[in-house]
Amino acid sequence: MTASLAAAFQPFEALAETLIPHATEGDDGSHDLAHILRVFKNAMRIHAKEGGDGRVLAAAVLLHDCVAVEKNSPLRSQASRLAAEKAAGILAGMGWSGEDIASVAHAVAAHSFSANIPPETLEAKILQDADRLDAIGMVGAARCFYIAGRMGSGLYDPADPLGRERPLDDKAFAIDHFEVKLFRLAEGFRTAAGRALAAERHVRLKQVLDLFIDEI
Repeated sequence: MTASLAAAFQPFEALAETLIPHATEGDDGSHDLAHILRVFKNAMRIHAKEGGDGRVLAAAVLLHDCVAVEKNSPLRSQASRLAAEKAAGILAGMGWSGEDIASVAHAVAAHSFSANIPPETLEAKILQDADRLDAIGMVGAARCFYIAGRMGSGLYDPADPLGRERPLDDKAFAIDHFEVKLFRLAEGFRTAAGRALAAERHVRLKQVLDLFIDEI
């Protein structure tokens, strides 16, 4: 499976074949190899317009979720830092230069919303944008509901679905997460190409919620 999946990471198939075994851990279907590949495709679309070091970016994408921490864990804000440390060790073992390792590690550490680390390099900005694109749009909505089920949350509050007269609580209700986080993501994209893609997916995400509310 590794070789066949690696072929999808063109033109970095060889790098992908080496790193895929390290790319994920645990059983979180919202941060699995399918997610890694979607983020890679997003990153390559942005990279084609923005530039940057493709090899560094590809490695950062492949390793950005190499440490698994559940969304409801108190260690969640540390996940990207832990992944950056693990990524640095993996790349050092492959003989990468210290400069390139540092570039990958920074991109991995800065990609996470909860880590609150500003991305300082183009590759870090692209990875952050590419990862956040997977949190909005149709896939973002699907991942939101998947994670809510995984965490044991309800879909919505039947008495007040949109939280007009209660505090929003995205740990209790899946659709609260749209307003608490997902609708805010489009405002924070770092690249022009990423912002353009985010604008399209933000509209789709709004449509998902509108259609959901229409059915209840």
